[in-house]
Amino acid sequence: MNDDDHPHQDQAQDQDGYFGEPIAADYDDPSSDMFAPAAVEPAADFLAELAGAGRALELGIGTGRIALPLARRGVEVHGIDMSRAMVARMRAKPGGDAIGVTYGDFSATRAGTTDGEFSVAYLVYNTIMNLTSQEAQVACFRNVAAHLAPGGTFVIEVGVPKLRNLPPGQNVVPFHTSPTRWAFDVYDVATQNTSSNYVEVVDGRGSYRSIPFRYVWPSELDLMAQLAGMRLRERWEGWAREPFTSESTKHVSVWEKPAAD
Repeated sequence: MNDDDHPHQDQAQDQDGYFGEPIAADYDDPSSDMFAPAAVEPAADFLAELAGAGRALELGIGTGRIALPLARRGVEVHGIDMSRAMVARMRAKPGGDAIGVTYGDFSATRAGTTDGEFSVAYLVYNTIMNLTSQEAQVACFRNVAAHLAPGGTFVIEVGVPKLRNLPPGQNVVPFHTSPTRWAFDVYDVATQNTSSNYVEVVDGRGSYRSIPFRYVWPSELDLMAQLAGMRLRERWEGWAREPFTSESTKHVSVWEKPAAD
């Protein structure tokens, strides 16, 4: 489910979850498309427009890939993340120490701030799929709704499940092959559980990594929003507001908490 250039997580979790020090140490890869200005700047512009004069909450803030450019646009940003190792990288960057962070599971943790509600909350780059049960994903929507001011919005960027790549009887889809590295996704279509798996050989020594996900459909996300008292406001293929179609491989969706009467 991850792009090949996306940093991968070790199979064994530490106290920071799947994003412990071994991953945080080289997470920021300037050669990766996800860190290119063409990916970052439109996302920050989109979110800044929704935030307006209000505050933004990032779930899974990580190393600040989106939070820092959003803050540079004058938006006050707070984050929730369980990985101290990842947040330490953000803190070391210019402006990173000015962003408040609450440590914990973003599906249930309340932001540790007394400054009021948020105008926008957001989850980017497939992070909703790091919640590996439907219950946790539903809980995330309810947690976000509790943080938002009336009229506030919740934004998710996530891929459309690639089940078209699965011929009958097959549950494995390779997405990278080279003389030293192989990567493949494994799908369980009955449970919507999936994993990205990586085999690498360096100096004759092999390693194996795996990260679990739960893929989720756009219509399923809409129902989760409805259960949390929100409604779909808009859905696009990307941050530049390209039309979402049946051929789109990802979407940027915006749900709105009803304004107060």
